[in-house]
Amino acid sequence: MSDAIQSVPVEGDDRHILVVDDDTRIRTLLQRFLTSNGYRVTTAGDAAEARQHLKNFTFDLIVLDVMMPGEDGLGLTASLRKTSDVPVLLLTARGEAADRIAGLESGADDYLAKPFEPRELLLRIAAIGRRARAERAALKEIRLGAFRFDPERGEMTRDGQQVKLTGAETALLRLLAANAGKPISRLELAQRTGAGLERSIDVQVTRLRRKIEDDPKMPLYLQTVRSVGYVLIPDGVA
Repeated sequence: MSDAIQSVPVEGDDRHILVVDDDTRIRTLLQRFLTSNGYRVTTAGDAAEARQHLKNFTFDLIVLDVMMPGEDGLGLTASLRKTSDVPVLLLTARGEAADRIAGLESGADDYLAKPFEPRELLLRIAAIGRRARAERAALKEIRLGAFRFDPERGEMTRDGQQVKLTGAETALLRLLAANAGKPISRLELAQRTGAGLERSIDVQVTRLRRKIEDDPKMPLYLQTVRSVGYVLIPDGVA
C-alpha cells in the first residue's frame, strides 16, 4: 500500500474496523484510507493491545497483520474463534499457498498478501460484510423440540430457561443453523469455526447432542451424514 491515499468512492456504512499491525506507518495509512471511505477505525500495535480494544468495543471486522512480535496474527485469530465470530481479514507479506491455507485454517475469513492495492482491500472488506449480513439475515430462531436457539444472540433456552453453551458450541450451532437441512463436512466446520482439527468438531457435536437430544446415540436434530459430516434438522425442516 503506497503512502498516497487514493480517491475512492465512499463505501463504508459506519462499520467499526479494528486494524492490528506492528508497523506504525501501515496502521496510519490504513486508518486514514478506511476512514476516508466511511468506516470507523480503531488501531492496535500488537495482539495484547487488540485484546484490550476487544474487551471495550464491538467490531464488525478485524484487519490483522500475520507477522507481529509476540502473539502473531494466526494465534490471535485461532484464539478469537473460540469465543467470537467477528470476521477477520489477514494481511501478510507471505503469499504462498501454504500460508494462505494456514490463515484460513486458523479461522480467518479472507487473506490478502502485501503489497496490495487499496481498492482491492475495500472490495475484500465489502465482500466479507455482504457474507456476514447474509448469514445474519438467514439466522432466525430455530426450534429443536423443547429447545429454542437464537443464532443472532447465540443463546439457547429450554422451556424458557437458559442452557449454557461454550463459545465453540455456539459457533458450531450457529453455522449449522444458518445451513439447516444442508450437510456440512467436518473439514468445513472445523475451518469456519476455527476449531482447527476435525476431531474437535466430533467432540463438540457429542457435547451438543448431550444437551439437545433425548437420546444422544439416536439423534433427531444433530445428525451424522455418513462420509460427509453433520447436518442440523430443526423442527419444520424436512
